[in-house]
Amino acid sequence: MAEVETREAAMRPVRVLPEEPGWVVSHLRVGGRPVADKVHIGDCALARPQKRPLGSDDARRALTEGGIRACEVCRPDSDLGILD
Repeated sequence: MAEVETREAAMRPVRVLPEEPGWVVSHLRVGGRPVADKVHIGDCALARPQKRPLGSDDARRALTEGGIRACEVCRPDSDLGILD
């Protein structure tokens, strides 16, 4: 039984965060200027091509003080320990 559980646990997908920076902020173009849109985990496929890398402290600050939303798919706020 323990062997089967170990084998099943090894087959479960494990999310590994990319090397720093682990987070990015994507930007929209508004009036020809970049405007911060959302914070994503660094490997999120939904992060726009116009993005800037962030460290964990900057990502937390952007989500809590900067008024930037968290991506609803990759949920960087969960990984950063920020409660909704």
